[in-house]
Amino acid sequence: MALQIRPAQPEDVPALAALAGQLGYPTTPEGMAARLQALAEDDRHAVFVAVEADGQVVGWIHVYLCLQVIADREAEIGGLVVDEMHRSRGVGARLVREAEDWARARGCGGMTVRTNVVRERVHAFYRRLGFREVKVQRVFYKSLQEER
Repeated sequence: MALQIRPAQPEDVPALAALAGQLGYPTTPEGMAARLQALAEDDRHAVFVAVEADGQVVGWIHVYLCLQVIADREAEIGGLVVDEMHRSRGVGARLVREAEDWARARGCGGMTVRTNVVRERVHAFYRRLGFREVKVQRVFYKSLQEER
C-alpha cells in the first residue's frame, strides 16, 4: 500500500472529523476546522495524516510538546485513529514513527500516550511499538462553564 504521511491541511478536515467519530469523539467539520486551525498556529502541536495514493485520508495523529515542572521535555500523543477498514496494516505505526521523529527534532526524551482502560487492542498496539505501561490513574473533569 502506497502511503504518504504529511502534515494535516484544511482540506483534510472532513476526513479528520469522520475519523474522530470512529475514535469515539464525534465532531462536526466546523468544530474540527476550528481545532485544526488553533493547533496549526501553535508550534508546540502537530497533526499528521496518512494518505493513500488516491488521496484518501485513512488516519491521523496529534502530537504535542508536554512541558512540566516535574519532568524533562516530553511529547504526548493527543489522539491517534486509523480508519476501521485500514487497521492492522501498519498505518498507525507509521503515524507514531512520524510523531516520534517530530518529538526528537524538538529535543524530547520520551513520549507518552494515554488510552482508555477498556481499549485492550490499543494497549497491545502501543506495547508492540515499545511503549510500556507506567501508571494507572483516574481522570477528573470540571466544566469551567458552570456557575460558582
